[in-house]
Amino acid sequence: MNLVVQGCRLEARALKDLTTLTGAEGIKRLGTNAVRLLGAQPHPELSSYCEAHELDCTFVPDDRRLSDFRLFVTDMDSTLITIECIDEIADMQGLKNEVATITEAAMRGELDFRESLTRRVALLEGLPETALGRVFRERLRLNPGAETLIAGLKQAGIVTVLVSGGFTYFTERLQKQLGFDYAVANELEIRNGKLTGRVKNEVIDGEAKRRTLQLVRKHHGFASKAVIAVGDGANDLPMLTAAGVGIAYHAKPVVREQATCALNHSGLDGILNLFA
Repeated sequence: MNLVVQGCRLEARALKDLTTLTGAEGIKRLGTNAVRLLGAQPHPELSSYCEAHELDCTFVPDDRRLSDFRLFVTDMDSTLITIECIDEIADMQGLKNEVATITEAAMRGELDFRESLTRRVALLEGLPETALGRVFRERLRLNPGAETLIAGLKQAGIVTVLVSGGFTYFTERLQKQLGFDYAVANELEIRNGKLTGRVKNEVIDGEAKRRTLQLVRKHHGFASKAVIAVGDGANDLPMLTAAGVGIAYHAKPVVREQATCALNHSGLDGILNLFA
């Protein structure tokens, strides 16, 4: 096995310590702040050392490459982008704290996602549709490394899917901006230029995310092991566990515990380093 070590800053001293700690046979530089330690061995102090130095460490098989994968599926809110869109929309109603509290509980797995979404969207009743445009223009930002990640996946010929418990207003624009092959999300009901406080059609919850992954995978004839899925909240777990590799990105503890691997300090482009 090899160990990929990466973070916002990888100092020479930390690299030396980790090489000694894991008994690595060599070092392959993957970027300014990312390396692959060849022939590294597990050590009981490895995780605590990396966490103390704000580094991500992930054991990967010697022969794993990006070319092994055919499908990439990612969550949107707090994964691809820095915000929870519904919280920022609620801020236009002066209800951000109330809605954000429900959002946080749902992401930790303490509330049923479908129920929590219904409660949160109901609070948006009467808000002008123009508020969605303000959130997109003024508050929505990509997480670091997002554009590099998607470009790398497309260059490798990997099919990309954006699936979100958020809203189509945002996924459709991000799909066009970044070039996703598919985008699936909830559709807010709008009448006379105002939000009604309801969602149209099926709610995209954790099970719907898993089903979307499976539908696209089967449509293209891909094997489960050829799928990478990324998310941060409890409603992402069904799709993470259905993928060959499920990655917890700056995620809640319940997600980190069940994912194949976790990136807590790296940008999204750190995903490419796992398969370099």
